[in-house]
Amino acid sequence: MLNMDHISRSVAALTNELIALRRDFHQHPELGFEELRTAGIVATHLKQLNLAVRTSVGGTGVVAILDSGRAGKTVLARADMDALPIQEERDSPYRSTIAGKMHACGHDGHTAVLLTAANLLTRTKDELEGKIVFVFQPAEELGKGAEAMLKDGALEGLSVDHAIGLHLSSTFPTGTVAARSGPAMAGGDNFRLLVHGRGGHAAKPHEVIDPVLAAAQIVTTLQALVAREIDPNDRAVISVTSIRGGTAYNIIPKTVELKGTVRTLEENTRTRLRQRITEVATGVCASLRTTLESDWFMGLPAVFNDESTTPRLRNVAAGVAGITQVVEPDPFMAGEDMALWLKAAPGTFFHVGARNGATGIDKPHHHPEFDIDEAALPLALEVLCRGVLEFLR
Repeated sequence: MLNMDHISRSVAALTNELIALRRDFHQHPELGFEELRTAGIVATHLKQLNLAVRTSVGGTGVVAILDSGRAGKTVLARADMDALPIQEERDSPYRSTIAGKMHACGHDGHTAVLLTAANLLTRTKDELEGKIVFVFQPAEELGKGAEAMLKDGALEGLSVDHAIGLHLSSTFPTGTVAARSGPAMAGGDNFRLLVHGRGGHAAKPHEVIDPVLAAAQIVTTLQALVAREIDPNDRAVISVTSIRGGTAYNIIPKTVELKGTVRTLEENTRTRLRQRITEVATGVCASLRTTLESDWFMGLPAVFNDESTTPRLRNVAAGVAGITQVVEPDPFMAGEDMALWLKAAPGTFFHVGARNGATGIDKPHHHPEFDIDEAALPLALEVLCRGVLEFLR
């Protein structure tokens, strides 16, 4: 078994390179399926390591395989590469050079960590057994990158035993690793409801069929589904996020459009809410003489962390110098398409704290002043490398 002191020394030796990579990616953010520069740098580094590299997988994805040449397990390690359409407002030496685009979720760090992990683990090839598959994924923010890569044969010819991934998180302070067994992040679906009535003059509401009133009641009534139909021990969110209708103060419109999202942890809850949202909205519309047209857009399933590998990851993290606490957090109700890699193979998606209030690095994800504490990068690198090695056992 590989000496873990050797891993720690290698992480220390590679930290400056790791930070430089992250800063370069941060300065040159690219949106989903546009990560040409990022993917090019990733591929170049991987080829210099003499790995078997595939590019343009699912658009801009990159897959590389480290094959020890000895029989053993196959472990997949994944990072996302895309940025967000946000104008960066934090003033730093490595701030975004692209107007209207920034890495506001830590994917620059994820890419740098996995690329450096490929470097480190390749150096230990002679002591490994099995294979490591490095996956650099586009378009996580769009919720479409993992699906695109899988449809394009990212795992073709591979039988993956375990998958692992990480997220740098401003939710937790630097020195924290958070990994939850079971449902860890929510699945997310979207819906669109069109409420049809009969428009007319606002001064004569008795002559119209008002879709605005029906839409307003739909918004409030949907909240009762979570409050009164979902087990309090379960978790779910229904949020109506857009209401559009009408053109003037004195005109009751013919149609009002509602858009919203549903977040769930359990698949049966997801199915039930899909049915009940349509039933409740239809009932409200009928009671107010309006009619309903609905569309449902299936999104990602929940991120489910394997019950056997996740405790092993927590144990590994607890042995890393600089990790001050390892926690099993409550589920996050945000979604992540790491869920699809974990459907392909059991494994763990964990969070590495990267918040440092003393230096002002404490903004939430997707905030224009978001940043990560770079002291978290070598910690993330070491936990990831140790996790891969643990899963190869």
